[in-house]
Amino acid sequence: MADVHQLVLHHGRDAARDLVPASQKHLVDIAAEMLADDSQTFNVTYSGFCLTGLPHRSLADDEIWQRTNGRVTLTVTPGYLPHRGSMKQYGVPYGSRARLILFYLQTEAIRRNSREIELGRSMADWLERMGIPLGGKAYKDVREQAGRISACHLLFTWDTKPGAEAYKKEGIVTEGIRLHDLDARQGALWDETVTLTETFWKALKEHPVPISETALRLIGGKSQSIDILIWLSFRLHSLTKPTFVPWPALHLQFGSPASALKHFKPDFVNATRTALAAYPQARVEVEQDGLMLYPSPPPVLRLEG
Repeated sequence: MADVHQLVLHHGRDAARDLVPASQKHLVDIAAEMLADDSQTFNVTYSGFCLTGLPHRSLADDEIWQRTNGRVTLTVTPGYLPHRGSMKQYGVPYGSRARLILFYLQTEAIRRNSREIELGRSMADWLERMGIPLGGKAYKDVREQAGRISACHLLFTWDTKPGAEAYKKEGIVTEGIRLHDLDARQGALWDETVTLTETFWKALKEHPVPISETALRLIGGKSQSIDILIWLSFRLHSLTKPTFVPWPALHLQFGSPASALKHFKPDFVNATRTALAAYPQARVEVEQDGLMLYPSPPPVLRLEG
């Protein structure tokens, strides 16, 4: 899995691209940018999202999402927000857009040490850095996912203590992230601020995980690779010995409940290759029965701006 970085180091980016199949040239590009990046600019996520995540595709608006990984279970319940004089139901947030919005909210809260987050131009600039142009379909997608994030309720349940809940069933923000119509925005895409709920803010402050912003930008449109990247960023540096994770456990954490294991494996391997190209320090091997994880340095050394 680390070969792509060695190719770049030994041969340079252009020559390395000539040495790999067409399907892997994008991995060389990601690896080259990561090897050249020394900014240590980070984004932040709550550790619970490193162990279990949101769906990759849309669910029915009234469908509850639940995912378990060992000791932690995430339950996301759809909710309602006021909309043009009535209440509109929003389904569970999903895909890369939802994940990137959450990254922005969590990162700004940690950087400012405040659960009140500025939106407006700063959020627009950040989304553009992530490769999301704020116009047309991309803007509509961001607006839809912002509504879903605002309306949903999360429940992280940990079984380290019987009956204990690390995060209560609450929303992520106290009110909706209101995005204006493009035709009527008058220079502002969002209201100026949004506030994290007390419970989510407390959990985030106690368990923040830094993720390389460059890595996130390079793989930002691939939601499964994002999930793998943050899982490895959380897991690898805490290991004290090689640890094997079998395919059934990986399928339970990252796969769709409706997909068969045999269909999950090739897609997961491809997504893992993308995540690892964006994490040069990671030591991970794909084996016949699963992944072998080795103790590795964290992708971001410390929580600094």
